[in-house]
Formats: sequence, structure tokens, C-alpha cells
Amino acid sequence: MTAIVVDASALAALILREEGWRELAKHLAHAVSPEHVVKEVANAIWRATRLRGFLSEEEAWKAYALLRRMVGRNLLLEPELRYLDKALEISMKQGVTVYDALYLALALEKGLPLLTLDEGQRRAAEALGIPVKP
Repeated sequence: MTAIVVDASALAALILREEGWRELAKHLAHAVSPEHVVKEVANAIWRATRLRGFLSEEEAWKAYALLRRMVGRNLLLEPELRYLDKALEISMKQGVTVYDALYLALALEKGLPLLTLDEGQRRAAEALGIPVKP
């Protein structure tokens, strides 16, 4: 299976088992992401627990454990400083946050498609010629 860059929107949907998560799982056998994705998804777990009441605290810890198990196996993390210059350039030109632009810079550098559920991220990726899944 081909590697793919996964952003926090897609990874969080998988970890939290949101609608369509099984379809996302098919793409995540060999994923790569900037290292801050772990913080973004951990924050999504917190939000799902504390703000939305979607998860119990026990379920939150299980979701977090799944995220941690994926790191180094299905999910390889790239140092974000390596991509920050390009991300800032993309951010300025595409009007996306630097956080989001890091995924785009990584996808460009590696020549990989992007897995995202974020429409703004999708539009920016397409403008840069990055293939987008799903």
C-alpha cells in the first residue's frame, strides 16, 4: 500500500470512531504526519470528552492509547521544523494556518497524497496539485 500524509481531522475521526472511520482506516496502514498531529488529536480526544461529552474518561484514555500505539507503526512522525519554511510560504499564499500548511509541505516534499476531512485543507492541497483522499 502506498504511503499517505494524514492530517489531524482524518486521524481524529479514525481514533474517535466518527462516521466513516472504517473507510479512513483503509488509508492508514502507512501514514506519515508532522509530529504535532499527536498533540492535535490528543486535544480532539479531550474536546470529545470534556466539551462534547462524546466519550467517557475511560474511553478517552483508550482512544489515546490507540493513538500512541499507531505512532511508529502505522504512523510515522516527521520533525515539523524541517517543513516550517515551506509551510509558512504555503500559509501566506493559500490562507491556511501554519499548522495545516505543515501537512501540505510534507505532502509536497514527499510526493504523497493527503488524507483530510477539512474542506479548507482540501482546497489548498488541490491548488498546490496535491492529490487528496478520500
